Amino acid sequence: MATNLMRFNPFNNIARFEPFTGFEDMVREFGLAPALQAFEGGQEMKMDVSETEQAYTVKANVPGMKKEDIKIDIDGNQVSISAQTTQVKEQKEGETVVRSERYSGRLYRSFSLGHDIDATNATAKYQDGVVELTLPKKARNGSRQLTIN
Repeated sequence: MATNLMRFNPFNNIARFEPFTGFEDMVREFGLAPALQAFEGGQEMKMDVSETEQAYTVKANVPGMKKEDIKIDIDGNQVSISAQTTQVKEQKEGETVVRSERYSGRLYRSFSLGHDIDATNATAKYQDGVVELTLPKKARNGSRQLTIN
């Protein structure tokens, strides 16, 4: 006769360093899970970068943003893309606000490229939630050997 009994150990959760094992169930029970999802790692801007002899092409996802909310900074070989938006929706019945929803979102990404960028000839376009940057490489002056007089 085999038994599948397990000895109860009240310190088991502490020994495995899992003191909050019931926390997720409590959050689910109170309906707070959607509110806490924002803290699970935040939104990250996804990007593709390609390079040719003359320029870099960067495609960055910035969903839900208007082109007026997107800012791009170029300093040498450093490129920064930031986007911030705030949306407010209200539902009124007469003069009483029945429901109000607010959303505020911010995306930011900064990166360095292998060559300095010719910022005066750089271009950006925005379509369907994707910013596409064309970043021409700045011409290098090359090396020069000095003659000692």
